[in-house]
Parts: sequence; C-alpha cells; structure tokens
Amino acid sequence: MASISDLRSGLAANLQTITGLRVYSTLPDVVNPPTAMISLEKVAYNRQMQKGMVEYGFKVTVVVGRVSERTAQNLIDVLVASSGAGSVKTAIESDRTLGGKAFDVFIPELSAIGAVSINGIDYFSAEFSVQVFAS
Repeated sequence: MASISDLRSGLAANLQTITGLRVYSTLPDVVNPPTAMISLEKVAYNRQMQKGMVEYGFKVTVVVGRVSERTAQNLIDVLVASSGAGSVKTAIESDRTLGGKAFDVFIPELSAIGAVSINGIDYFSAEFSVQVFAS
C-alpha cells in the first residue's frame, strides 16, 4: 500500500527529468522559478471491488518568471505541450507506476493557465490535474 508521500515523491522524481525545473513535492515557502509544486486535491476511496484501489487527484502547478512576457510564454508553451523533453505530461507519464507505488498515473487535462501573483510578485503559471490509481 502506497502512502501519499510515496506518490508525491514518485511524481517529483518523474518531473525531475525536465532539465532546469525545480521540483517540490510539498508547497515551498518561497517560489524560485521555474518551479513545479505538487499538492493533493482529492482522494476517492473504494474504486474497485474489495476496496482494493484508491484514486488520488493531485495538482501540479508550474510557475515561471515574468521578466519577459515572451520568454515566459515560450517556456510555458514547452511545459504544457503534449509531448517533448520539456513536457510536464511526458515527464509525469514517463514512469506510470511511480517506481512501483501506483497502478497508473496520467494527466487528463491542463486545468488552468495564466498570470498569478505569489507574495506580491507576478508569475506565469499552469496547473495540471494528475490522476493516480494506487492501493
């Protein structure tokens, strides 16, 4: 049985395959872009007969600096692409068992994209919904 911490660590390990992306399996006090932060949004129990599977809904928030609008947009475009070396989707789905801790993991959607203010500083961000099935 995988713990939530194990699943977060597995997601973080997959994301660390993106060159230059700082990855936090818990929400950091200070954002230092480009950054990916992993948070748990929901848990659905008893997803299979005999209560053998749990569906975890994680949110991966990617934040990039806005020193230059064009540079920020270009970086976000690479991160939100459906494939490629800098794609969050490709990275997260690169090990669909999260090191043997899950049955499956996938990104069904990019749930939000746009400007965000964190501690009074403007950034550009994208939020990915991530579904993990584990016991």
